[in-house]
Amino acid sequence: MTVNYRVDPGGVLKGRIRVPGDKSISHRSIMLASIAEGVTRVTGFLEGEDALATMNVFRAMGVKIDGPRQGNVTVHGVGMRGLKAPAGALDCGNAGTAMRLLTGLLAGQTFGSELTGDDSLRRRPMKRVADPLARMGARIETAEGGRPPLKIRGGHPLTGISYDMPVASAQVKSALLLAGLYAAGRTCVTEPAPTRDHTERMLQGFGATVERSGATVCVRGGATLKAAAIDVPADISSAAFFMVGASIAEGSDITLEHVGVNPTRTGVLEILKLMGANLELMNARTSGGEPVADIRVRSAPLRGIEVPRRLVPLAIDEFPALFIAAASASGETVVSGAEELRVKESDRIQVMADGLAAVGADAVPTADGMRIRGGAYRGGRLDCRGDHRIAMAFAMAALRAAAPITITDCANVATSFPGFAELGRSTGLRISETTR
Repeated sequence: MTVNYRVDPGGVLKGRIRVPGDKSISHRSIMLASIAEGVTRVTGFLEGEDALATMNVFRAMGVKIDGPRQGNVTVHGVGMRGLKAPAGALDCGNAGTAMRLLTGLLAGQTFGSELTGDDSLRRRPMKRVADPLARMGARIETAEGGRPPLKIRGGHPLTGISYDMPVASAQVKSALLLAGLYAAGRTCVTEPAPTRDHTERMLQGFGATVERSGATVCVRGGATLKAAAIDVPADISSAAFFMVGASIAEGSDITLEHVGVNPTRTGVLEILKLMGANLELMNARTSGGEPVADIRVRSAPLRGIEVPRRLVPLAIDEFPALFIAAASASGETVVSGAEELRVKESDRIQVMADGLAAVGADAVPTADGMRIRGGAYRGGRLDCRGDHRIAMAFAMAALRAAAPITITDCANVATSFPGFAELGRSTGLRISETTR
């Protein structure tokens, strides 16, 4: 099915909404609950295609999972050694998080497995996970260029290693920690910059011992995980589109409820504040081991900045939205150190630059980021290349455009934000969908 958006200018965002559950936490909830002992109940689960793909992978390995029903899921864990050999290849759909984390988890199993995905996922690099896992003793075959499908040869004992990551990546870190649960001895990962720590938090919630020292995190093999209740907060990556939209649309005032504000994910808040955004965090609390808050956003004049490199890993998924904020700001915004954006669902640096050019914004891509001179921009037509975050970012750009923006190839928005257009309309975004 082909889905296109048309978004008319002039909308104003108002109201109180709760965006869907955090995708990163939803993936991990299914994975850890499946290899835990006992029954885990998950609330707030993201019923998007990526998270559902992870659920179906574990069903294919013999795990009984009830739901999802209105965000509620019950997982009947099989224990660390209870997964069964799947009958065929395990399809991760468009979910890079699922594939990379599963590679680590499956490397320690006694059976072999194959991980595949859609056309987009099969173009994404996997050697960054396969190579360090091979140092632990895993046997993993990739397709040409280190890309999927991945064939994981089971039955090879793993040994813990100490690994210094060359590039900050929560997915690589998590894959090694999951493999470390099955490895002899201690597995330690050192990050060059902080990344999201949902895996570490959730492992502790399931009873594993996680050791932290500065930029290094370690686990020991042989742990037993026990079932635990998980409440998935609203995804800050999904909330980011509405934060940017409300910031750039004059007269907007919107409150985003129960948003996860894990400090390894709040780079988007810090960057927007540096740009002059009017953000207020309210009702801060802890839910299921994760910090959450309600975020009120009111329109404000934004200014261009040089984004601090330390914040880039903490906002890597939010840059499509932040590029729209930059295009709507006064002055120049410079982003560097974000080369990871080139290996997401699309080359987000180039595709965003192409889209900004299509609507008349002044954007110049660089090897590891972008230079954007903000100001007025027109409407236009652009192809989001099947990338959900680019589609939603340009939907918000229409709030400031001089004419409608048409965005093609938007079906993958359902991977992370089912109901995006409907929720957007409820707040004042003038968005319509066409399908064929």
